[in-house]
Amino acid sequence: MKHYEVIENALIHIENNLSSPLSLESVADTFNMSKYYFHRLFSAMMGCSLNSYILSRRLNTSLNFIQNNHMTLTEIAYQLSFGTQASFTRAFKRHYGITPSSIREKAIAISPVQIPSVAKRPIKNINGDIVTDFTLMNFEAIRLSGIVFEVDLATDDYRKKIRSQAKLLLDNIHETINGPCFVVYSDCQPNSTQFKVLFGIPYDIQINKPYYFTVDVPQLFCAKFQYSGDLLEIGDILKSDYARFLKISRQEAENSHIELIQVFDNVHQLNAEYQVYTPIKKLPIDSDEKV
Repeated sequence: MKHYEVIENALIHIENNLSSPLSLESVADTFNMSKYYFHRLFSAMMGCSLNSYILSRRLNTSLNFIQNNHMTLTEIAYQLSFGTQASFTRAFKRHYGITPSSIREKAIAISPVQIPSVAKRPIKNINGDIVTDFTLMNFEAIRLSGIVFEVDLATDDYRKKIRSQAKLLLDNIHETINGPCFVVYSDCQPNSTQFKVLFGIPYDIQINKPYYFTVDVPQLFCAKFQYSGDLLEIGDILKSDYARFLKISRQEAENSHIELIQVFDNVHQLNAEYQVYTPIKKLPIDSDEKV
């Protein structure tokens, strides 16, 4: 069984047993793994500890119980293994910023969320730590032609905007054009939610419409990661993976206006696996500290 399949099955197992005592050891035993390795694997794949994840899913499940109003808060706490109503209320308020009793009194609706998907990506072991697999390499300079636009993560429709602009590019290139597609995310300033996106291909295409440009992307020293799944849906996982990579590999992020580059092998298959390149500083590596 592949490592991401283990975690996928673990999430289902947890969801089906939220009313039972769950521990790192009991979940690891279910999959015949040592609790130490399972803990490292789960944290690397999900970006949080197993205990934090279980707590979040119990609180998520409690929303239906609270809003259906068929159980007392004490009964809900007991049903979901919180022990006491007080501990349940404290955990709920820390997570949602409001007490469960306030939800009932004010008829506030909070929608439960589905089991999160597991981002499919290879992993590697570095001195006992598990990290998303990476390669340190040069991203070669390239000239791209395509559509450029701005996105604000603070708006609800940014995912829709990015996808619609990708479709706009595909609608304006000939189906005989094959090869890779590049998505360049850049110019995200500190404490800002705005950044620029370029959807482009390494062809000299001329499209007589607004926002179509030819852009020269410089050579960059990068960490390369491999993913499968919608980058817009696994963005938080990518950030967690990148932070973990920097810590474990002892690398430093480059101060570049380019945040990351997403590369698909085929411009007509944007639902396939892709590579992510993130600029990092090219540091001298001591012979005893090679990754």
